[in-house]
Amino acid sequence: MKYVNAVDLLPEKLLKEIQHYVQGETIYIPKPRNAYKKWGSQSGSRAFIDKRNAGIKQAFKNGKTIDQLGLEYHLSCETIKKIVYRK
Repeated sequence: MKYVNAVDLLPEKLLKEIQHYVQGETIYIPKPRNAYKKWGSQSGSRAFIDKRNAGIKQAFKNGKTIDQLGLEYHLSCETIKKIVYRK
């Protein structure tokens, strides 16, 4: 998180109002809820996991066992079951 001096950013009237509540402290101002991004959407992790899970489901449909898939993908059998039985 980068530091920004409020004097350089905020209008004087707003700065004085904020100083009424807090002075000399670091505060965090979160993004609005509608600006949040879903986990992994920016880094590509979500797409990678979705592609991996689709491959696991397809391999299971083609006859591979839960144990085989667990060894191949380095995942627990319980995780493989969650993937293949999820709708």
